[in-house]
Amino acid sequence: MKKTMMFGAAAALFAGAAHAQSSVTLYGILDVGVTFVNNATGAQQYLMTSGNLQGSRWGLKGAEDLGGSLQAIFVTEGGFSVPNGRLAQGGDLFGRQVYVGLSSNQYGTLTLGRQYESVLDQTCRFAAACQWFPYFGAHPGDLDNMIGGNRVNNAIKYKTIDYAGLSGEALYSLGGNAGQFHRNQIWSLGGSYHRGPFDFGVAYLNVDSPNYSFFGNMATSNTSTSNMTGNRIYSGYASAKTQAVFAAGASYVLGASTFGVTYSNTQFKDLGALPNLGGAQFNGGSAKFHNVEANYKYQFTPSLVVGVAYDYTKGYGVNDARYQQAMLGADYFLSKRTDVYASAIYQHASGTDSTGGRAVANITSLSASSTSNQTAVIVGIRHKF
Repeated sequence: MKKTMMFGAAAALFAGAAHAQSSVTLYGILDVGVTFVNNATGAQQYLMTSGNLQGSRWGLKGAEDLGGSLQAIFVTEGGFSVPNGRLAQGGDLFGRQVYVGLSSNQYGTLTLGRQYESVLDQTCRFAAACQWFPYFGAHPGDLDNMIGGNRVNNAIKYKTIDYAGLSGEALYSLGGNAGQFHRNQIWSLGGSYHRGPFDFGVAYLNVDSPNYSFFGNMATSNTSTSNMTGNRIYSGYASAKTQAVFAAGASYVLGASTFGVTYSNTQFKDLGALPNLGGAQFNGGSAKFHNVEANYKYQFTPSLVVGVAYDYTKGYGVNDARYQQAMLGADYFLSKRTDVYASAIYQHASGTDSTGGRAVANITSLSASSTSNQTAVIVGIRHKF
């Protein structure tokens, strides 16, 4: 249950004047579980993990009625770790998102700040890891950002209203470098169509200097060395001049069943273009990845959903790494705000990865295996307020 306060009661915190039909809402999620990994750098591992089905967070959001169907809106949202209480997103207070803007039921919504880009907005909902499976089930390394591991700073975003099931959005991030207009800029476009049981989304993302603008946009990020150390599938590509992602997804609901599919193509272009980050051995080539996911979930009861998914990633260009993932998960709701879940994932890797070595399994957000295989099992609880 969300706690809603009148805007006037929060005026001391927010320096705007109070208006009728204006409010501020405090909300949050606490999600924590116990995870077993069969091989993390060569050994079994038991750990407590936070933000599994959804990132643990707290936030404030509000709207002020300006008249004529126009509203001023804002969101300030920060992530944290339940096991130790530390801030997530590199320690940034509002590292998940923070923005302010205007919204109209006639003209759409314009917002400015730290925000999500179009790949997540338009395709995440079709992936298992955005529904009933933990973040571990993101496409290897979340290299296409479909699950939203990276946010966008200095972003201007516009979203249209819904036109008979059709909607769209565009985002542009200012690089902020004097005399270099295009350096560190990010832009994305996307759209959706939904009608009855069918839902479809498509998006394109283009990132200049991703090591600094996309992977390194937090207060603790490095300004001269690699920020792309999270997963071996891409850690060797920090010197790329551009990251480009095309993504699409669709789902169809048939009774208690939902069938989903996603496709993405991710490219790290002009490797070696950024100095001091390696990559010279690639001679300006590009690392490219096809990814396809198929998933299915069944709503056994209003409280119980079970899902299965298979994901395949194929590298080409300067790499030939391949990753296969199989996922199984169940989510049981004790109430509207509290649920418990159990999930298992298996990943198999082959070929040569971004480091130039033999590809090893490296499930998203976990330490890499010492072999081509890795399995993780998690049980947890989530509470929303």
